Amino acid sequence: MRITASDPGKRDTCNRSHEGLSKQYLVIIVIPHLPMKSAIFVRCICCLFIIVVLSCVFLVMRVVSYPSPKFMAAVPRLARLLSEYSVGIREGDKVVIRGSIESLPLVRELYREALERGAYPYVSLQDSVLTEIFYSYASEKQLSYISPITRILYEEYDVHVSILSSGHTRVLSGIPPEKPAIARKARGPLLQKFLQEAAEGKKRWTIAPYPTLALAQEAGMRPLEYEDFVYHALKLHVDDPVDAWRVQSEKQKKLIETLLSKADEIRLVHEETGTDLLVKVGGRTWVSDDGHENMPGGEVFTGPVEDATEGCIRFNMPQIYMGVEVEGVKLCFRNGRVVEYDAIRGRDFLEKMLGLDEGARILGEYAFGLNYDITRQTKEILFDEKIGGTIHMALGNGYPETGSKNQSALHWDMIIDMRSPKAKVYIDGDLVYENGKFHIW
Repeated sequence: MRITASDPGKRDTCNRSHEGLSKQYLVIIVIPHLPMKSAIFVRCICCLFIIVVLSCVFLVMRVVSYPSPKFMAAVPRLARLLSEYSVGIREGDKVVIRGSIESLPLVRELYREALERGAYPYVSLQDSVLTEIFYSYASEKQLSYISPITRILYEEYDVHVSILSSGHTRVLSGIPPEKPAIARKARGPLLQKFLQEAAEGKKRWTIAPYPTLALAQEAGMRPLEYEDFVYHALKLHVDDPVDAWRVQSEKQKKLIETLLSKADEIRLVHEETGTDLLVKVGGRTWVSDDGHENMPGGEVFTGPVEDATEGCIRFNMPQIYMGVEVEGVKLCFRNGRVVEYDAIRGRDFLEKMLGLDEGARILGEYAFGLNYDITRQTKEILFDEKIGGTIHMALGNGYPETGSKNQSALHWDMIIDMRSPKAKVYIDGDLVYENGKFHIW
């Protein structure tokens, strides 16, 4: 509100404010008349106070102003991309939007989009500290409890939009891994039913990122560098992101139709890591993740035949699960099951996850990363599994739409970088992929 001299009431307020300021300045004026040592001491205290206040203001402004105006200007386009392209919100849809305090700008835009499209949106905000409190203090009975609200959201809501926007990426560090495993196991049947309904076209879902300082730090990037990385990974840098994702979708569809759908066995060879792994995929369905269920998209995946994986693989990228980082994972398979395993770091955690249940030692997913706008690891699987020139495979639960029959409370994606002349893929004996790309891509 502007204050003008023509408003007597407001002018008086200004005068009173001015008088107050004069009294405050009087303190500074009298300082020089104090004894020299006292004056220096008071000045030092005042300077220190000002420095502390300015530092706090700077930190608050830094948090409040992130993401930058450039990314904020693109938030409505991102909301449209998710609403129109990823999940196709329609009139009458019941939509649940999950996010965090950090992602409120995107949550609000998605809420508006859903309402404008005639849907019925419901917002669920999450908080890292509440997550920590829950897993720190919940008993086994509480960990296994499924709220009626959670059940309603999974069973009755048509569309689920989740925003990856963590304020703390290692919130489960130090929490016994058995505790989150109990919670996941309890929710397993509910999630399995949801995924089955999604495979049948009865449900739609997507997960998308929103830049936070914590995610930037985890990725080893500067804040604005990370924001630009997300901006390009989502194709927000092009005039029409929706059209750009349709082009990506067509390329992935062609790859499946002309090559992968006809494959019976895939052999992965990586001389630098000592990898030689054979998986069977005959009779299974290849699914194109082209930005619908994951945004960014950029992968094609299937569910390997459960009892046919043979050989060994050494993953040459760090693997993250539940906030725990494991390096140098080596897995050897016989008749589809892991029979030998090792890790340079985090072996005990790997062992616990492999012992989670019967399905944890079986591959539930095999996939090729095809998003060549993503060029580096961020330690966030939503991006890392899409890196153009990588292959990832998941231990544990498979996706029903691929034909996978494997069920587990575990789904741990592990990535191998194939951008090397010594990394090759053979399909039914023919060399089809080398140095990180299919010959027909």
